Amino acid sequence: MKVNWAERLWVNSPLRFLIQKRETRFFKRLRNLKPGTRCLEIGCGHGAGAQIILNTFQPASLDGLDVDPFMIKLALRRQRKRRTNQLRFLVGDAQNLPYVDSSMDAVFNFGIIHHLENWRQSISEVARVLKRGGGFYFEEIYPPLYANLITRILLEHPTENRFHGPEYRGALQSEGFRLLPGYKETRFAILGVAVKE
Repeated sequence: MKVNWAERLWVNSPLRFLIQKRETRFFKRLRNLKPGTRCLEIGCGHGAGAQIILNTFQPASLDGLDVDPFMIKLALRRQRKRRTNQLRFLVGDAQNLPYVDSSMDAVFNFGIIHHLENWRQSISEVARVLKRGGGFYFEEIYPPLYANLITRILLEHPTENRFHGPEYRGALQSEGFRLLPGYKETRFAILGVAVKE
């Protein structure tokens, strides 16, 4: 599901960039990456998160994937200014990842899974493309934040089959993920790292 105009403003804002930088530093404290890793960011938007991941973790390669061709266009324009060959952007669906099994060392998600009609399928796809011992680095939000009286007027999200903490953590566990200690969770969101066992 593509984001609407209100969320597009948010995901392209300087404040969102600062929050992503802070979250990525938190991810690194929970679990750093070894040199030479291959990484994927699902729902990369205009590429700011990918640039933060690249600067923070310095993987050998990073793919940014987004369902919206307009956002990929913005990401490619941003990349030309950076002149890096470690990073590539492509249009694709997080519910059907265009990668072979066990091809990634890490997958990053800055609040995309709650946008998906079949969010469980996306977690299954993340598990499929991750190598054993690979990390799933995620920030995810729950309905009290995006589907309350005010935000549901401004934002567009699927209304069926939504998840809160127990469902999200249960889906991770059922796909063979172990949630690392130190994750942060409130009734509104979760931020953490899960390892594929």
